[in-house]
Amino acid sequence: MSLLDLYIGRTIVHQALLVMAVLVGLFALVIFIDQIADIGSGDYGVMQAFAFVGLSVPRIVYEVFPMAVLLGAILGLSSMARDSELIVIRASGVSVARMTLSALKCGAFFVLAAILIGELVSPYSETLAQQVKAKALHRNIDQGTSFGLWFRDGDTYVNVSEVMPNLSLRKIKIFQFAGHDRLHSLVDAEVANFVAGAWQMSNVNTTIIDDEGFVQMTNVVRQAWQTTVTQEMMKMFVVQPAQLSMAQLRTYIDHLARNHQDARASELAYWSKWMLPVSTAVMVILAIPFVLGSIRSGTMGRNLFFGSLMGLAFFFFSQVFGYVVLVHGVPPLLGATLPSVMFLGIAMMMYRRVL
Repeated sequence: MSLLDLYIGRTIVHQALLVMAVLVGLFALVIFIDQIADIGSGDYGVMQAFAFVGLSVPRIVYEVFPMAVLLGAILGLSSMARDSELIVIRASGVSVARMTLSALKCGAFFVLAAILIGELVSPYSETLAQQVKAKALHRNIDQGTSFGLWFRDGDTYVNVSEVMPNLSLRKIKIFQFAGHDRLHSLVDAEVANFVAGAWQMSNVNTTIIDDEGFVQMTNVVRQAWQTTVTQEMMKMFVVQPAQLSMAQLRTYIDHLARNHQDARASELAYWSKWMLPVSTAVMVILAIPFVLGSIRSGTMGRNLFFGSLMGLAFFFFSQVFGYVVLVHGVPPLLGATLPSVMFLGIAMMMYRRVL
């Protein structure tokens, strides 16, 4: 890496981190305001709300990465333009393509950081955030071990291995006791879905132990499950598809496909994660013509303003287009790639004006 790469990269990283801090602060404030309605319920107080918001920060960082990189690149390169450093660099024979390559090398650093946060940190922190909130709100469900969710419903103890993003339950074990010391029955179900106000279990194996210790085993395809646990309670433990790691998403998509369920939301999140390096690179490329164009035209402030709007437009267009994909049946791969392709086309048209 050359001295030019290091200098441009250091400038962009510094500004992008500042932008990231501001954006994370704003989004965290919105989340905290959303938590105010729950403060005072159970043991959920201000400190628990702060803990929930703090554990949500990795997800916020991951979501605003492309926008932060664009604004950071614009601000960083603009500071160099303001001090006439870009003019000196261009006068020394450095082409626009070479400057873009230097900025892209810096973007690679952000891509690596985003992948590490999205794959390793965010899924864990989001799950922990839901646990903290559920415990404070006295949801009567415990996920303090690696053995899934445990909760009690009268003389029945229930273990749920996994709560899926569509709120279906996987690998349910229901232990029903007669009194305090004798196991009366064990129900083992593969999947449970909430249908018409009640849980319906699939592929259910039931083991009944009578008073004399004899065992009777049955198997049914479907069986209703009467319990006080509702979907609203299970929502407290769900991590949405966008916060799952790519490996978790792939496993979940395969599960939905095997059970003939709609997997478009998960596929959209999966392909969006694959497109993160591309969208980050597009944001870096888009910053170059904004800054170089401002040098020539003398309208740096205006171009910086429109550059900021472009970053916000990319963020909101990506979010809104995701809903369009789910509602109108657009292929998830197209839904994940189209925003980046569109903004890359805009960047290429703007490049023609500064070359």
